[in-house]
Amino acid sequence: MTDTKKKRMSMLDSLAAAGTPPAPGSMMSSNRALRSARDAVDAHHVWELDPDEIEDERYSDRLDPKDVHDLRVSIEQNGQTVPILVRRHPTEANRYLLVYGRRRLEAIRASDKVKKVRALIANLDDTAALRAQVSENTGRRDLSYIERSLFAQELLDNGFGSQAQIAEVLNVTRSAVSMSISVAKAIGTALAQAIGPAHGIGRPRWESLAKDLSNADMGMDELCQVAIDARGKAAAGEQADEEPRVDPSVAAFEAVVRHVKRNTGSSPGRKPRQKATPLLIDGAPVGVIKRSTRALRLDLTNVDDAFAQWLDARAQNVLEDLHDRWKRET
Repeated sequence: MTDTKKKRMSMLDSLAAAGTPPAPGSMMSSNRALRSARDAVDAHHVWELDPDEIEDERYSDRLDPKDVHDLRVSIEQNGQTVPILVRRHPTEANRYLLVYGRRRLEAIRASDKVKKVRALIANLDDTAALRAQVSENTGRRDLSYIERSLFAQELLDNGFGSQAQIAEVLNVTRSAVSMSISVAKAIGTALAQAIGPAHGIGRPRWESLAKDLSNADMGMDELCQVAIDARGKAAAGEQADEEPRVDPSVAAFEAVVRHVKRNTGSSPGRKPRQKATPLLIDGAPVGVIKRSTRALRLDLTNVDDAFAQWLDARAQNVLEDLHDRWKRET
């Protein structure tokens, strides 16, 4: 191996080693993805690229990217010590797609003094590039539970692959991906973004919030505002001096949990409130329909058994007919 190639490979190795080591169990997968990216570099030197030639079309895996101001100042004073990684655009000449290094790229784009970004160019397909992105980011700082959940949902919604394939990329089990996607859908992107990454808030508490939300009789706009207000207060340091400082996103999560519980009466021994509307047939009560923010439940407790069997056999068709009628009338 030539000295030039050794130097080039060492640059990519430094990316893999930067920051906090990956969590146990993910080290092998992370190293494999980063070394595959290293081995795919198609030139023997670092390129000086125009930042405007680089596009960032990656899946988003961060809720709260750090401000790039300090990094920009550092690069202007000391130069860009670690190159970013890009791959060639599949259809446009002299265009590139970012694999990782978003903050370095944004810092240079914001600089009046540095005009070129130092980059390594690799031959990677979409899947390999995604693996490298995930591995590099988790190598620097683990994604929080909700960030990983939203990332998994975005991959699934955009047709990246099956839950099993997503689990392989994220180096988790398929059941973990399934649960994460369920939580992400229950929380919703808007509320998750309003809360923020909330590092330290793990799966059980997010699942508990998702469950409470299914019974909550309130709009997402209201909850988002609660989160935004709590984040702003925590970020501004409006806490009593004797209270320990907390991550603003954790403060937002806690505020939303308190608000939901307060408005659903979620306390030991009490069931969450639901809207219940009585249902009648020929003027006689036959059951109720219950609606919460995210659920609708039909309970028929006093109907003819033959009618119940008929409805059970045709429930799918009846539901589709009602849905079609709703679309025509709205």
